[in-house]
Amino acid sequence: MNKKLKSKISILLLILVTIGVLYFALKDDFYDIIHTIFEINIFWLLVALFLIFGYWYMKSLVLYQTVRHFKNDYKMTQAFRNILLTQFFNGITPFASGGQPFQIYSLKKDGIRYTDGTNIIIQDFIVYQIALVVLGIIAIVSNHFCHFYPEVGLLKHLVTLGFIINTFVIVVLFVVAFAKKINYFIVEKIIQFLGKIKLIKEPGKTKEKWKEYISRFHGGAVILMKDKTHFLKLILWSFLALVSLYLIPMVILFGLGDYHSLSGVITVITSAYVMLVGSFVPIPGGTGGLEYSFMAFYGNFIHGSVLKAVMLIWRFITYYFGIMIGILALNTKEKR
Repeated sequence: MNKKLKSKISILLLILVTIGVLYFALKDDFYDIIHTIFEINIFWLLVALFLIFGYWYMKSLVLYQTVRHFKNDYKMTQAFRNILLTQFFNGITPFASGGQPFQIYSLKKDGIRYTDGTNIIIQDFIVYQIALVVLGIIAIVSNHFCHFYPEVGLLKHLVTLGFIINTFVIVVLFVVAFAKKINYFIVEKIIQFLGKIKLIKEPGKTKEKWKEYISRFHGGAVILMKDKTHFLKLILWSFLALVSLYLIPMVILFGLGDYHSLSGVITVITSAYVMLVGSFVPIPGGTGGLEYSFMAFYGNFIHGSVLKAVMLIWRFITYYFGIMIGILALNTKEKR
C-alpha cells in the first residue's frame, strides 16, 4: 500500500469517525448544544486561542533552542513554522506518527543533515515526554488522595497504563540516544544478518557507515545532557506548553458563563487524564477516544448540553484548528 493511499484512508477514516462523534454528541439535544456554542463570550474564546498559540510557541522555543546547538543561524520563525506544519501531519496520521518524520525532512530543507535532524527530534521528544510524565505523576497522585473521578471506572486504569507506557518510552529514548555500545551491538548483528541473506552487498562498509552515524548521533545527545541548566529549562518550557494546552477547557467554560465548576488545578489534572487515555486510540487525532474520555472525566464537574458544547469547542481548537493552521503553513512559503 503506497503512502498516498494510506493518507487517503487515514483522512477518510478521520472524516467518518468525526461524523460519528458529532452524531452521538448532538443527537439528543442538538438545538441546546448549538445555542450554547454560539453564546460563548468572544473574549474567552480569544483567550483559548491565545493558549493554543502559546502551546505551539513554547514547543517552538524548545525546538529552536535544541537546533541552535547544531545550526547557529536557525531562526525562531523557522522553528514555529516547523511546529505548525507538524500539527497537520500529526493530525492526519494514527498515533500522530507522521509529524516527527516530516519535522526531520523540514529540518533537512533548513540545512540540517538527517542524522542531526533525527537527533534533534529525539532530544525534543525526550524533553516533551519527561514533562508529560511529570504532569501524569501529579495527576495520578492528586486523584489518589482526592478521588476526583468516582464515575469513570475502567478509564482510570487506562490512565495508569498510559502513564506506564509513556515512562517506558522515555527509557527507550534514553537508550537510543545515549547507550552507544548497545546501539553498536544491535546494528552490527542486524547488518551481519542482512549480509548473510544477501540483502547487503558490502556489510563491512555498511557497518562502518552506521557506526559513524551512531557516533555522531551519540555526540549530539551528549550535548543535551552536558548543560543541565539548559536541559531543565527545556523541560520547564515543555511543562508550561502542556499546562497552556490543558487549561483550555476551563477557559471555554468561563466563556459559557460558568466560573465555578472548574479550577485551574482540576482542569490541568483532568486534561492530563484525558490525554493519557487518548494515546491508546489508533485513529488519527485519537478521534473518538479523546471525546469519550473528555465527556467521562469532565462529566464529574459539568453536565448536559454545556459539557457537550465545551467538548466540541475544545476539540475544534486543540485539533481541527491545528490542522487548518498547518495546511496554511504548508501552502505558505517562508520568506528567506
